[in-house]
Amino acid sequence: MLLPDQRAAVVRACHQLLATGLVRGASGNVSVRDPATGRIAITPTGLAYPGMRDSDVAVLGLDGAQLDGALRPTSEVALHLGVYRARPDVGAVVHTHSMFATTFAVLGEQIPPVHYLIVRAGEAVPVAPYARYGTAELAQACVARLGAGFAVLLANHGVVAVGADLDAAMAVADAVEYTAELAWRARQLGVPQLLDSEQLAAARTALAGYGQPSGRG
Repeated sequence: MLLPDQRAAVVRACHQLLATGLVRGASGNVSVRDPATGRIAITPTGLAYPGMRDSDVAVLGLDGAQLDGALRPTSEVALHLGVYRARPDVGAVVHTHSMFATTFAVLGEQIPPVHYLIVRAGEAVPVAPYARYGTAELAQACVARLGAGFAVLLANHGVVAVGADLDAAMAVADAVEYTAELAWRARQLGVPQLLDSEQLAAARTALAGYGQPSGRG
């Protein structure tokens, strides 16, 4: 079986997304790029996460050719491959329909910097224009609006989060939803105070050194 570790990681990530409420049913999709071969392990289309097995996860070449896997890949394969082709630094893509972030996507509004955790994605989370799911147009809009950032909203659709590896991409997806919920709740009480570029830069520097040294904890 090709990319066994990456396929197992994709299944674990899907279960985690379901457990935390960032996806429902078979919505959303996840992929991981193998740095050694450039091959992609990606979720299958239309399969509910609880029953997903490692062998269900498709393995693709960067050209989109399916190399392994019992099932067809997600309908958003063009989006994932488009991100990988445009961003050599990206090792994983997580696409969710998380409720609060998608609310901003429906409004056509970027997620504002109401909390320092937004820096996991950038200074704000921008919105890509609407295109039907699974299309080349959606993939192009996503890649263009993502730019050098780590998250983008897809208008009237959902969220795409990326990272150097799957843990990083999952952390971005979680931070985006957390910040979106805070922004929405703050609006119910008044006008949220936003962090400025200097404050966000300081938070980014602090987060870069956050946690235990490599190999600890």
